[in-house]
Amino acid sequence: MSHILIVDDDQSICAMLARIIRKAGHQPHSVPRLDDAMRALSADDFDVVFLDVNLPDGSGLDALSQFTETRSRPEVIIMTGAGDANGAELAIRSGAWDYIQKPGSLDSMMLPLLRALQYREEKQARSQAAGVMAVKRAGIVGNSIQILSCFDHLARVACTDANILIAGETGTGKELFAHAVHMNSPRHSRPFVVLDCSALPETLVESILFGHAKGAFTSADKPQEGLIRQADGGTLFLDEVGELPFHIQKSFLRVLQERRFRPLGSRLEITSDFRLVAATNRDLAQMVQEGRFREDLLFRLRSFVIELPPLRERDGDINALTMHHLARMCERLKIGLKGLAPEFQEALNKYRWPGNVRELLSAVERAVAAALYEPTLHVKHLPDEIRIALARDSLSATGRSAELDEQPPRWMDPPIPFKEHRENLDRQYFLHLMTYTQGNVRQACTLSGLSRSRLYDLLKLHRISHGD
Repeated sequence: MSHILIVDDDQSICAMLARIIRKAGHQPHSVPRLDDAMRALSADDFDVVFLDVNLPDGSGLDALSQFTETRSRPEVIIMTGAGDANGAELAIRSGAWDYIQKPGSLDSMMLPLLRALQYREEKQARSQAAGVMAVKRAGIVGNSIQILSCFDHLARVACTDANILIAGETGTGKELFAHAVHMNSPRHSRPFVVLDCSALPETLVESILFGHAKGAFTSADKPQEGLIRQADGGTLFLDEVGELPFHIQKSFLRVLQERRFRPLGSRLEITSDFRLVAATNRDLAQMVQEGRFREDLLFRLRSFVIELPPLRERDGDINALTMHHLARMCERLKIGLKGLAPEFQEALNKYRWPGNVRELLSAVERAVAAALYEPTLHVKHLPDEIRIALARDSLSATGRSAELDEQPPRWMDPPIPFKEHRENLDRQYFLHLMTYTQGNVRQACTLSGLSRSRLYDLLKLHRISHGD
């Protein structure tokens, strides 16, 4: 028996879903608010969550990532009263199992649930059969739910030869994750070749990638093997692949498709059996729309995508990263391990870290240098730009708080006429009635207590179709 959480302030929807969930042999639990849902997920494990978009204390779409990152990591089915293509895209990109419109037919509500439960059963069976995979972390520090989710994706795809695109802000550790993919793959004993596309000289890019024969150009006094050939049997990592020159993208696409290429100045094609991992901090889909990146290449690159979270969203990892790298720095400098003042740790956790892990490591290193002969790191040892940013944030927060204290709360939108409000409620009721009865007018009359003629009149008034 699976446990299903329904998050919706519409009691009729909750009641309908609860009935069909119980009928299917599972245990439903309903709550009307996001905060109630988070408390329920903290207390119990749930397999699937039906999550409404518009809730009294916030948007279900905005809170979606919080649901998928809880202990039980349930599958989330988003429900909405008004279909929205942008909302559907956001839901799916954020990890939702499905995006459905309510009130819908029994099939439209139950089919996603049954498929999500089937998926969880199969995933659990695979996990038990294979045992827990001990992922080689390749130097990646952190145990937040967000980073463990990335390791879960890595564990599932590392053993395959699928192309992987690692996306994330600057400094989130994309190269470390690429190396972790390599170390957890069957190719781990073969080369891991790195190419930073942002540092490719325009005139030498083809030679660097494909190599060249002797005499291919003026300074080519001997043949040179390209990086693609060097990665034969191993992994080729293209960092900042969005910077790959447009005129090279077509040639590289052919290499991806055929694993064959011709070095500059050579008459013979050679092969290279490599696994591709690419990384970017750019929106490649937007670059495609702007004509700056090939759509067919993007399709090839993103066979599997791992989205790395920014440091500010990795709950608890800032302290772990700080202590890990502080110990390494002190050991390297041959000085005693320094203590951290509570205010120092508090400042690290308040700062937004636009440069992510890379910026954190730089800040800790600069703090250690500033406090070289002092036993404890204090806020004053942090770089000035971080202290200034924290001071500005503190002043802004104080100003916003004062404004809120001065201004009484008010409704953002004027109320609609009562008649319109009542019509909306009545229409919602009859939609629910006809959905539940699957258009059976006789059953709808029994449940509603209305005569057949009266029911027909009301359905016509609210523009609701019905069966015979």
